[in-house]
Amino acid sequence: MKFRLNSFVVACSFAVAASSALAAEPIKIGVSGPFTGGSSSMGVSMRDGVRLAAKEINAKGGILGRQLQLVERDDEAKNERGVQIAQELIEKEKVVATVGFINTGVALAAQRFYEDAKIPVMNNVATGTIITKQFPDKPENYVFRNSAADFIQSPMIVEEAVTKRGFKKVAILADSTNYGQLGRQDLEKALAAKGIKPVTEEKFNIGDVDMTAQLLKARQAGAEAVLTYGIGPELAQIANGMAKLGWKVPMIGSWTLSMANFIDTAGANGNGAIMPQTFIQDPNTPKRKAFIDAYLKEFNPKNGRIDSPVSAAQAYDSIYLLKAAMEQAKSTEGPKIREALEDLKAPVEGVVTTYKKPYTKDNHEAITSDIPVMGLVKDGKVIYAHPEDKAKKS
Repeated sequence: MKFRLNSFVVACSFAVAASSALAAEPIKIGVSGPFTGGSSSMGVSMRDGVRLAAKEINAKGGILGRQLQLVERDDEAKNERGVQIAQELIEKEKVVATVGFINTGVALAAQRFYEDAKIPVMNNVATGTIITKQFPDKPENYVFRNSAADFIQSPMIVEEAVTKRGFKKVAILADSTNYGQLGRQDLEKALAAKGIKPVTEEKFNIGDVDMTAQLLKARQAGAEAVLTYGIGPELAQIANGMAKLGWKVPMIGSWTLSMANFIDTAGANGNGAIMPQTFIQDPNTPKRKAFIDAYLKEFNPKNGRIDSPVSAAQAYDSIYLLKAAMEQAKSTEGPKIREALEDLKAPVEGVVTTYKKPYTKDNHEAITSDIPVMGLVKDGKVIYAHPEDKAKKS
């Protein structure tokens, strides 16, 4: 009888230990983005924003009593690499959600695997309009976003160029990627709504270092401004190319004109570039000051400037949105996280904004058109382009 009792006690002890071990297993979150190459300004800033949020959450006990474990992978801004990573994170690492995707093309190639696996993916930088609408025939959508989609940015760019500045002749220069060409289409639609057709539309490739041919066509067509869709290094070549030609007209483009590798490579030639921004590195609220101070202390970026403040802030907020969903669902199962995201009961205070019911079943866009403002490159950093924008964000 005593032996049976001892066996029962031992069995119970093992059961409790096994249960505790299971409960203590970390929650794996995938982090996918370009941490090397031309898009790395965005990718590294995004990754570090995620790291900062995860560190804060873990220091306060984690989520549902479990610590967050980040599974980071460099997709090198390559579609095929993004696909490989998605398969690995789903099948081998067993992540419960993934954040990231900097490049629209990588997102469109890779997020179908998360959709099929019923694992939420949070696009916290990629902006292609189609991203959250890629699977219209699926009964449930596992693709979410908290960056300003191109259907928001393009009208802002056109409003700045046409309405505020009065330009009637504009050229579009866009790179040949999915991001650039989809953005170009959105710009065309926004211009058409104002009754304007671009005087020329020019394409360039990733890695191009000479934009003379495209700029000469724009100048010969009488362009009063150049509207851009591309990423930092090539955008800098546009600014530097204009300086070499002695032709200076305003550059007004998508949010990527705020990237450090545009600002640093263009130098003084980049001054005056204007772009939509969801977040500017300005400690104008206590929440933003705390985030900026913590980021600078943790990662010590060059010259005290976050390479891509938008990427860092949106990434930081994405982790807190997932946290809120898991805690509301009391689960880390994909379908339950998705359901909670589509009906978040409590506001989530972020550094971009305070998210109040940011998603519904039919709308997976957290950033609405009233959130972004226009930023301006000035002497190595991005500031508010207009006083009313600064007041709005404060």
